[in-house]
Amino acid sequence: MPEPAPELDIPYFERKLRERSAVLRNEIRETLLRGSTEQYADIAGRVHDLEEAALADLLVDVRMAEIERDAEELRDIDAALGRIRAGSYGTCIRCGEPIGRARLDAYPTAKRCFTCQQIRERERATPPTPSL
Repeated sequence: MPEPAPELDIPYFERKLRERSAVLRNEIRETLLRGSTEQYADIAGRVHDLEEAALADLLVDVRMAEIERDAEELRDIDAALGRIRAGSYGTCIRCGEPIGRARLDAYPTAKRCFTCQQIRERERATPPTPSL
């Protein structure tokens, strides 16, 4: 099993991840509470034309998108905490090299080094060539 970079302060990153997790959970809770106090039916019941109905739909969609985004980040945090427990945090899942401290400071859930992440993004941006 690859070892994390020796200069990494694992307790620092674990604390950072847990703090962000708490913030996200609170944001989700507040968004859900805000949504329950102003249900779509309440908003829609006050609208008088199609433009206002579209705005009501948009508000509901924005709230759902906020929750989905936060939930995805929570999954990334849980995966990073799992890598900490497994002893592989800070090691690229693609090449096995250490992930730079600056990258982890900026993006503590990073699972690839900067170079491998760039490769992944290029691969995902390029549609596969259909075979004949």
